[in-house]
Amino acid sequence: MTPSPGGRVATPSPGTRDGGFPVTISIVGSTGSIGTQTLDVVSQDPSGYDVVALGAQRSVDLLVAQALAFHPDVVAIGDASLAAELTSRLPSGIEVVAGTDGLASIATVADVVVNGVVGFAGLTVTLAALEAGRRLALANKESIIAGGPVVARVRQTPGAEIIPVDSEHCAVHQCLRSGHGDDVARLLLTASGGPFRGRKADELATVEVAEALAHPTWTMGPKITVDSSTLMNKGLEVIEAHELFGVPYDAIDVVVHPQSIVHSMVEFVDGAVVAQLSMPDMRLPIGYALAYPGRLGTPFGAIDWSALSVLEFEAPDRATFPCLDLAYLAGRTGDLAPAWLNAANEVAVEAFLAGRLAWPGIAEVVEATLDRYEAGAGAGGRTVDDVLDADATARRMAEEVVRTKDVR
Repeated sequence: MTPSPGGRVATPSPGTRDGGFPVTISIVGSTGSIGTQTLDVVSQDPSGYDVVALGAQRSVDLLVAQALAFHPDVVAIGDASLAAELTSRLPSGIEVVAGTDGLASIATVADVVVNGVVGFAGLTVTLAALEAGRRLALANKESIIAGGPVVARVRQTPGAEIIPVDSEHCAVHQCLRSGHGDDVARLLLTASGGPFRGRKADELATVEVAEALAHPTWTMGPKITVDSSTLMNKGLEVIEAHELFGVPYDAIDVVVHPQSIVHSMVEFVDGAVVAQLSMPDMRLPIGYALAYPGRLGTPFGAIDWSALSVLEFEAPDRATFPCLDLAYLAGRTGDLAPAWLNAANEVAVEAFLAGRLAWPGIAEVVEATLDRYEAGAGAGGRTVDDVLDADATARRMAEEVVRTKDVR
């Protein structure tokens, strides 16, 4: 398949490239929360966007349904053992590719690549899209956190750009359009506080998985929802903000905002604060990434100002939710420490979801694993293999810690 030229959206006509052709889109992780919502956004403007590639790890039934509805040129399945079944259920004109390389390959064939893969597995997709000079609509924060040194280099590829899909970083991206780099005093990332806001450590010792998955304002996948309950999600977003926008850690703050209306803010050196507000709806940041530098005509997340009565803000409870400070520690340590943090957290969250680890054990596993990190030669010469090795080593150590805390 030949990639489309350009990779820039013409304004003021979001959804079409120069010459009036539809913007081509590849969605990796199409069966997940971000992927399905991206397809919903596209369905609002079917003439402006052309879905040319879809990819998922294992969800064959939904992937087939999506392919039959959107008629992509190629469909990728991460689990290669499912490739034959997928091929048999699709029209002959749709190409099927498989495995990790197959998922990465579809990140090179469109103007805009949506990376909705969950966890560290999204790194290869991020790198493939940027190396191909594509616009990356990035919902996979783990890839830029764990692979920061490598991602920073491939971002220099001509044509490559990252438009964040996380609601907080999309908000910052929008706010930064109001000023220049030297004008920025600090970034203020908002956090909902998760399902356990206001509760203390002794109240959380025996919480169940279902309680951690009961997010008060957002509907998300299980991993990111658990991360929200520990505030690790916000800690990872602090590292992501540093990597995306080049702002030092001392100029990135977190504030709890339970209504999830203010998605983040930028404070400028003259004291002015610019914020992005909308109702919680991930289709808004997805649409922003697709249409940038224009905007969609569909008002996802529009606020009814007659019904909005209060906006609350408070400092995070760092004693009850230590994962936030662990993320700051890893970020300030730099090099591959964020990769260790991310790997240890993925292992701990998986163990919690499987009933092998108590909720407080998530932070304990991450801290114990991070304590074993030893700085290497520096980030400047890091390779993908270095990142993969760091991830594997940290996962092994984290699993050893989990076994000492196994609650079964």
